[in-house]
Amino acid sequence: MKLACLLVFCLLSVGSFALEVPNGKVVLVVSGVVSQQNRGKDAVFTMEMLTKLPQHSFVSRTPWYEKPVKFTGPLLRDVLAAAGAKGEKISAIALNDYRVEIPFQDLIKFPMVVARLLDDKPMAIRDKGPLFIVYPFDAYEELHQDIYYTRSAWQLSKIIVQ
Repeated sequence: MKLACLLVFCLLSVGSFALEVPNGKVVLVVSGVVSQQNRGKDAVFTMEMLTKLPQHSFVSRTPWYEKPVKFTGPLLRDVLAAAGAKGEKISAIALNDYRVEIPFQDLIKFPMVVARLLDDKPMAIRDKGPLFIVYPFDAYEELHQDIYYTRSAWQLSKIIVQ
């Protein structure tokens, strides 16, 4: 466990930079144990700020769509690194107050994205947007389990780092 925490610390310490002041509508608030604050004690992101992070895409089958779909966005670990997050888990909170805990170990093991595009188009709220934490289900057989499906948070609006 100590090794995992050290790896997470190293992972999230690399590439830290001062967050810019948001100019536009905030779509994601990261609070809790964060060192890169740009609004009070929080690290906040506009969609433009999220698009400036390295973007990753994958195509995967999910329980929510009839056919494989393409998800695009920054890696969750990159968003947390930009916020200077340090902890053992996060709580991902949706617009409807759905809340799920995700262990930092998942961030090390899997390249989860904070998807902002679905099949190369912005996601509307009615389509699980504007942000959706998604695991690369088809890339890892072990992810085809309910525990990982429930950790995928759509309509993401806030992350609390613990």
